[in-house]
Amino acid sequence: MSSALASPEAPVAIDRPGTSAPSPASTPPQPGAVQRAGAALRPIVWRILKPSVAIVAFLALWEIAPRIGLVDEVFLPPFTTVVEAFFDLVQSGELWQHVSASLSRALIGFFVAVVIAIPLGIAIAWYRPVSDFLNPILELFRNTAALALLPVFILILGIGEESKIALVIYACTFPILLNTISGVRTVDPLLIKSASSLGLSPVRLFQKVVLPAAVPTIFTGIRMAAASSILVLIAAEMVGAKAGLGYLITASQFNFQIPNMYAGIVAISVLGLTLNAVLVLIERRLSRWRV
Repeated sequence: MSSALASPEAPVAIDRPGTSAPSPASTPPQPGAVQRAGAALRPIVWRILKPSVAIVAFLALWEIAPRIGLVDEVFLPPFTTVVEAFFDLVQSGELWQHVSASLSRALIGFFVAVVIAIPLGIAIAWYRPVSDFLNPILELFRNTAALALLPVFILILGIGEESKIALVIYACTFPILLNTISGVRTVDPLLIKSASSLGLSPVRLFQKVVLPAAVPTIFTGIRMAAASSILVLIAAEMVGAKAGLGYLITASQFNFQIPNMYAGIVAISVLGLTLNAVLVLIERRLSRWRV
């Protein structure tokens, strides 16, 4: 009776010859997983290629337009011809001579402008008496173009290095100064009140709150000043210089060495992009607190 009421035994699995359970390792990848991986990689590839599409299209147009007769090849050589002239100047050492001359002038003027403009901008933004005293004269010079003062700098400082560096300092000071003033004045007042309530001294308040919050705006002015330093310097070198990228462009034009002229222009573009990339890296390092 007890055996009749006992629960039935579990069925016993019987192995059949030629059959086995598939192992997880031997399972082929599902098509859906491959498609999802491709869909995930597509935005990354496009993000890398997208910035270069417009540049590649521009260079292709530059190469094709002279060859098919859209423009005169004498006055606008194909891009490959300009690249050959660029590397010829590099191999001869002439390009480095001009780049080093322009870069030294631009960097000296740029760094002097940074040292002058940032402390002055902080003082104007933070202290009302300094702002009231200096604003009229700053507004006067801010609206005077740097190149308009080039003859004045040449008459006072001569045609040598001093006039070019002074012109770069003048052109770089105002973008940094104005952005420093704007960056300090637009710091969130709630941050300043919160830091003051914690008992921070004015110096620590500036160091820990005001300056970090103003760094992005200040670096906007610094990057604008870096571009201005090169552009203004090139124009000054075209007027009177014995070396520099501006001199290279003007001398190549006068001697009808058109590929060399365009090679100098390409060198200016590369130099400007390099300086901007370095400043962007410094800005990211100094403003790592931002999301």
